[in-house]
Amino acid sequence: MIKILIADDHAVVREGLKQILSERPDMRVIAEASSGHEVLDLVDRNNFDVVVLDIAMPGRGGLDILKEIKNKKPRLPVLILSIYPEELYAVRVLKAGASGYITKESAPHELINAINHIARGKKYISPSLAEKLALDLEIATDRPLHNSLSDREFQVMCMIASGKTLKEIAQQLSLSIKTISTYRSRILEKMNMKSNAELTHYAIKKHLVD
Repeated sequence: MIKILIADDHAVVREGLKQILSERPDMRVIAEASSGHEVLDLVDRNNFDVVVLDIAMPGRGGLDILKEIKNKKPRLPVLILSIYPEELYAVRVLKAGASGYITKESAPHELINAINHIARGKKYISPSLAEKLALDLEIATDRPLHNSLSDREFQVMCMIASGKTLKEIAQQLSLSIKTISTYRSRILEKMNMKSNAELTHYAIKKHLVD
């Protein structure tokens, strides 16, 4: 029996995932969480076989939560679930310790396949992403500007592009405004931009924010 924790801030999504998994006799959702704090608390108190984690959790965000889960329980497989296209986030989350990545548009059988895969200690990426990665290795293409950012810089950039102020970002990430301002300066420098408006335009164009 694969014991699963589902973490998503939308109750409708959690119910949909539970419905899909309830049809599998070898899988059981034993807990669910709607915030990063709940995820980490449940991981501390339970022995799950797989965590299904939304990358866009409120507050600290899925990447931060993923890294903390891996610090607490390095061998616990985490499947990232996202509304964003694979090519934008998949490689980044896999490098951060995720065992797999699927989009919320994926068919139910892909969710089942991914959970089975990572529960056995393997990595899961979809066939379409595998093909894109293979093509990237064969063809010399220009990498997107945001690929030069660290995970934290990427997170701050997306929050700026979403319209959050430096103060709001600092509060959500539990950092000082000065630290966030330093991140902003680094982001602008690395991406050769001069303003938040440019960052926002870029993020919308690349579908990094809604």
